[in-house]
Amino acid sequence: MDVRRADERYRGGDPAAGIETWHAFSFGPHYDPDNLRFGAVIACNEEHLAPGAGFDEHPHSHTEIVTWVVEGELTHRDSTGHESVVRPGDVQRLSAAAGVRHVERNDGPAPLTFLQMWLAPRDPGGEPCYEVVRGIADSTPYALPEAGAVLHVRRLAAGERTAVPDGAYVYAHVVRGEVRLDGERLGPGDAARVTDAKDLQAQAVTRAELLLWEMS
Repeated sequence: MDVRRADERYRGGDPAAGIETWHAFSFGPHYDPDNLRFGAVIACNEEHLAPGAGFDEHPHSHTEIVTWVVEGELTHRDSTGHESVVRPGDVQRLSAAAGVRHVERNDGPAPLTFLQMWLAPRDPGGEPCYEVVRGIADSTPYALPEAGAVLHVRRLAAGERTAVPDGAYVYAHVVRGEVRLDGERLGPGDAARVTDAKDLQAQAVTRAELLLWEMS
């Protein structure tokens, strides 16, 4: 298990424009050949957008983009005609496939925080597609077969335990609160990269929210 702390992430964004970003993987000018990916995950970006701030239209290709809103509301528009507002508890997925352009903004009155995770598809190309699953439950894993991955959401009360899925690769990210995983205490923004995970459990030290990517 490789633990990466929140304060070890690369800082980016444009604070003057109301955008603050923390990158968990090699990204843009923060090139690190030893931190390019883990399993299918190639990016895990924590984005903070002030009201009115956002990312103007920009392109993506050959990437599965999964977004989890922590607080606030994210407005999404893309070149295939989809437009939606994504809120806490929703899972948004944009399959960039052979190419798509999109806009992400905070058009609401409150600050916006979201996690955006990029996964490498097994087969590049194809037609882009988009979906939002509203109010995903802890007991409903979100399958992403295009990347050989499954997202598990865990919302835990203090002291509660939960099984970590077995897998060749498991990426665990603490959204809020504190959890203990295999003897390591993890706080908000901390992540653990587990290879050949088997029979692991996570226990909430405080009330917590945990995202687990199970990958083959």
